[in-house]
Amino acid sequence: MTFFTCISFLGDIVNPNPGGLCPPKALACTQMAPLACHWLQILNVPPVPLGILLHLRQMMSKQIGGRIIALALSFVCGICTAQNIERNLEDIEAKIAALERNREALQQQREDVKLQLVQNALDKVGLPNLKQGDALVWHRAMALGYAEAYEQARWVAHVILPDVVGGAVSRTNNFRPDTVVSTGSAVEADYFLKHRTADGSYQYDGFGYDRGHLAPSADFRWSAKALSESYLYSNMSPQLDGFNRGIWADLEDKIRAYVYLHPGSTLYVVTGPLLDPQLPKIERGVNKVAIPKLFWKVVLDLEAKKSLGFVIPNAESSMPLETYSVSVDSVEQLTGLNFFSNLETGLAAQIECQRVNADWFAEVASGDVEPVPIFELKRGQINTIIARNSVGMTTEVEVVGKVVGGRVSRAGNVLLNIDKQYPNELLSVFIKKEDIPNFGYDILPALKGKRVAIWGKVAELGGKPIMYVSKQKAIEILE
Repeated sequence: MTFFTCISFLGDIVNPNPGGLCPPKALACTQMAPLACHWLQILNVPPVPLGILLHLRQMMSKQIGGRIIALALSFVCGICTAQNIERNLEDIEAKIAALERNREALQQQREDVKLQLVQNALDKVGLPNLKQGDALVWHRAMALGYAEAYEQARWVAHVILPDVVGGAVSRTNNFRPDTVVSTGSAVEADYFLKHRTADGSYQYDGFGYDRGHLAPSADFRWSAKALSESYLYSNMSPQLDGFNRGIWADLEDKIRAYVYLHPGSTLYVVTGPLLDPQLPKIERGVNKVAIPKLFWKVVLDLEAKKSLGFVIPNAESSMPLETYSVSVDSVEQLTGLNFFSNLETGLAAQIECQRVNADWFAEVASGDVEPVPIFELKRGQINTIIARNSVGMTTEVEVVGKVVGGRVSRAGNVLLNIDKQYPNELLSVFIKKEDIPNFGYDILPALKGKRVAIWGKVAELGGKPIMYVSKQKAIEILE
């Protein structure tokens, strides 16, 4: 605003009322007066006598203090502008808040639609059959056949969506009874008791078993609703801690890893305990939950037409996961259940007979092999799994396995990996640099990919079995 415009604003304010004042809401002004009065109202400026305004105009006309008054008016205009900016900012922030509320509502709607798609997908492939006395129970992202006689599910079916890759929902640990089970599910007191102490904390009295998930919570980390429901006691089965936190967790991780390695893939998974009337029970628990000796899992990639099954004892294990793999047909024979029952008969027969570990284990696809089956070993021979039990023994053993990898160290020593590649090797063979001339062939090229029998003592290095070999006759090439 220029100096002369400011003069015009003040000079053009005319008060037609007898009092000689300029009321904030009733000015009879000339062309620019309404705007000037509006500014005065915003700033809470009291009514200004007409005489003062005329005096200011006279001063301006004589250019006495004109610069000071112009600066004052500029200051007033600046305040008004700042207030307008603040109001604009408040309006924008209100709109952003409204958009965020709409976004959250849409996300909830999207989650609900995806949960409905999961149920449709389970229907598409077909749920396992129910046995006498079992009840079908549906939840948002899983279905289960609850076996009241054992106070746990005989099977739980769920889907692993591609969304699990970007899922960020954390575990909730909100274990609770399943109120959908009409006969009542297991409860906390089936697994442990807790007592409140004088300081308000809890003292726990466990019964020796973990509340083992059948459908793992991490498979649902794309949905808060689905993940929360994975903590229902109908999805729990008594598992020894070494099993639940060891090889069972490794299996769950391995199946999720398949989705990471095959972007966009969807997996159909059914999991359960092997139930029979002779199973022991948690006698201290209120519902006497049965304690399974075996757990099984089947997984299907329908689009790729691939499947695999697993049967694992409820015990701690250091065996490679693939040693427990079986076909889906084998699990059906073991459990008496029919998996993926809505698949066309020919397609089901094609898929469910498979046992191709390389389809599911990246390390197997890159050259790892299973330990030699016991029935293929000759008298006195052991495989790389049994070799672990020979660590530190003073007697020599004959270990049979396949050389799947190896390297020459900086010091010139040769290391061979048997059955599994580094860093998952089940057994290593160490040949010192000075002993290499004792071999009549180039060790790595000659032995890699061959099944061999290694004779010697089993030691330990870095927590893993190792055999130190110094002569060619200690390694026999079998095939």
